[in-house]
Amino acid sequence: MIVTRRTSIRLAIAGVALIATARAALAGKVNADSRGIAIKGYDPVAYFTEGAPVEGSDDFTATHDGATYRFASAANRDAFLADPAKYAPQYGGFCAYAVAHDATAPIDPEAFTVLDGKLYLNYSDHVRAQWRNDAAKFITRANENWPGLSGQ
Repeated sequence: MIVTRRTSIRLAIAGVALIATARAALAGKVNADSRGIAIKGYDPVAYFTEGAPVEGSDDFTATHDGATYRFASAANRDAFLADPAKYAPQYGGFCAYAVAHDATAPIDPEAFTVLDGKLYLNYSDHVRAQWRNDAAKFITRANENWPGLSGQ
């Protein structure tokens, strides 16, 4: 195939449209598995109350932003339902470091940070260590990038 200037422009436009479509697909979405379970089934409230990741139970669930969250207890579920914005992870539960770099990535529920009353999740312990080296800078970047990534 001979690539002309016109073909190059069309390919560039198609690439921009593909990126815009991928970002729009994230609109209002939470990082959830194929069953719609957020945070790989871990209890978002426990990060605050226990200071540690705790697996949730199918017995205590709540839906928020189209995803199902699991909780270790009815009390944690009720706390979440009373104020989901307080407990839901930032950036829809995607890796905070990735969002700071204008991308999304899955998370390891054990790689977390609670900072200034907000839950941030990361891809791995290694990534979390990088993120923590300059969390304020990465939060600023992620806050700027997230609306474009999420379509919000």
